[in-house]
Amino acid sequence: MSPQEILALLMLAGFMGMIFIGIPVGISLAVSGLVFGYLGFGSSLFGLLPSRIYGVVTNYTLLAIPLFVFMGVMLEKSRIADALLETMGHAMGSLRGGMGIAIVLVGVLMGAATGIVGATVVTVGLLTLPVLMRRGYSNGLACGTICASGTLGQILPPSLVLILLSDILGESVGSLFAAALIPGLMLAGVYVIYLIGLGWLRPEVAPAIPADERAEISGWALIGHIARSVAPTLLLVFAVLGSIIGGVAAPTEAASMGAAGSLLIALASRRLNWSVLTQTLKGTVSISAMVFFILMCAQPFALAFRGLGGEHLVEALFAMIPGGLTAELLFMMLLLFVLGFFLEWIEISYIALPMFLPIFQAADVDMVWLGILVAMNLQASFLTPPFGWALFFLKGVAPEGITTRDIYVGVLPFIGLQVIALGLLFVFPQMATWLPAAIGW
Repeated sequence: MSPQEILALLMLAGFMGMIFIGIPVGISLAVSGLVFGYLGFGSSLFGLLPSRIYGVVTNYTLLAIPLFVFMGVMLEKSRIADALLETMGHAMGSLRGGMGIAIVLVGVLMGAATGIVGATVVTVGLLTLPVLMRRGYSNGLACGTICASGTLGQILPPSLVLILLSDILGESVGSLFAAALIPGLMLAGVYVIYLIGLGWLRPEVAPAIPADERAEISGWALIGHIARSVAPTLLLVFAVLGSIIGGVAAPTEAASMGAAGSLLIALASRRLNWSVLTQTLKGTVSISAMVFFILMCAQPFALAFRGLGGEHLVEALFAMIPGGLTAELLFMMLLLFVLGFFLEWIEISYIALPMFLPIFQAADVDMVWLGILVAMNLQASFLTPPFGWALFFLKGVAPEGITTRDIYVGVLPFIGLQVIALGLLFVFPQMATWLPAAIGW
């Protein structure tokens, strides 16, 4: 092993060490990359750094990020989810586990409309967790359903994960959005099947809504509520995703249309005021600045790792794995899953994933399918203890009587369901590749 490769390993160790002692991710990336890159090659290694950073901040595709974030934050701050939850809850209330199914369906709609895990988990947790406890749902099932449903926005387009993966993989955003649609809906379907089965086998942990409460909103009144609360959000999602997948608009153009559409929905529902607009703008700037700061700080780290011969170390590691390409793919999926216990998806995307990509690009693996596999794997990182962000978000708004143990135990079955869905996608890649091929991406 050469001195440069030893420095590459020390750089990885230094980065992980700074993360675990609480130094922010962006600073950890930049410091470890600059220090070890300078030790290996001096300042000459970073001659390309200004152009790399300039390329990040002027990337036209990445301009969609703040626009999609604005759309999501606007729908959250204007409390559109409140009406969605009330309507879907009454529509599904006659089923055992129906309230949980309603939360999954709202997670699909909010995920497709926002793509922000924190917003969905906090909103749904505040609105439904006390109600679920009052109606007799077990604490663990209630917490697990809310956390799992809130993470659906990481696989369903227009997910920020998919936008960044398109940049890393060199694939179009539209092809990844199209490829993620069926796997994302399949995962939501797996959750629904689990809740129906659990309600049938153990009705005491997932009871139906009492008939007298369901009678408050039923018949034509329920249809009217659906038309007012569900239809506008659904139309917005279809308009944004349809324009991208159908090739009518570029992702950035569709994102601007989504941002404008969220304003119109909030205005039409009489939920738009100066306070909501101010909070939305502040939230958009904060989230977007965090994402772009990490992207810029990842550039010196990536340059240093490649310059120090880190790619050769990864190639040597994969060469030691018996079983060929399938085993190598399984090894990467397992490694990304384990990293998700400790790191956020954005660090895994920009640090771990680029290390492995040359191996699979050389093997002519379908990058679109690989990208959706990675996206679904990264989604699990929001649920896996001890550092799953969805768990922290829910704990922050949980009422008295909900313990950390309830949340951790509650998400375990849903982590298992995600592993099952990931396995199905691995065995049947057509779930990801069929729609992009059918529409010509």
